[in-house]
Amino acid sequence: MSLVDLGDVPTWIAAVFAGGAALFAGLTIRSQRQQITEQREFIGEQSANLTLERAELRAAQEERKWAQAKQVVMTFRTAGFTEQDGAGGLIGYDRWDVHVVNGSDEPVRDVLVRFGDTYNAVEAVEMDSRHLPDEGRRGVPVAVMGPGRDVLFSSPRWAEATVDNNRPAVQFTDAAGAVWCLDQQGVLVPVEE
Repeated sequence: MSLVDLGDVPTWIAAVFAGGAALFAGLTIRSQRQQITEQREFIGEQSANLTLERAELRAAQEERKWAQAKQVVMTFRTAGFTEQDGAGGLIGYDRWDVHVVNGSDEPVRDVLVRFGDTYNAVEAVEMDSRHLPDEGRRGVPVAVMGPGRDVLFSSPRWAEATVDNNRPAVQFTDAAGAVWCLDQQGVLVPVEE
């Protein structure tokens, strides 16, 4: 029988430790790759969540931006008269009367009613202040219109056709400093400055 020379014991021990170290290094690399993959997935999920949160915040900010402006309401009607009928009754109309109500909890500023593209209101009366010595008269535009206030704006006096061709719209500045326009159709739009 012949003995096979398998080398010495220290070489074998070194080989076993080297193999163990290689196996450990391989398992560590595999584990790190798995962790990197999981971290990439986590970052991707977080990025998607942040994108959704940003969109929700923008929507909430946009809603807050419009919230006060949506609470300003304008109603209008023709008023006055153009002539008398044979029985002494008044017929026709010669102006617009426009009520602007600030239904919000904050004041609005620089409230101005325009008629068509050319004419501004000639008179403004704060309805709750008509009993005061100034009879509620305010300058046009109304510098500050408090919460819950109702102001009646009147157009110049015109012929009926001119009244019909110059529909009212109200422009105002909200508490955040944004300028808005509300037209006779109830369409509210921000005014670009």
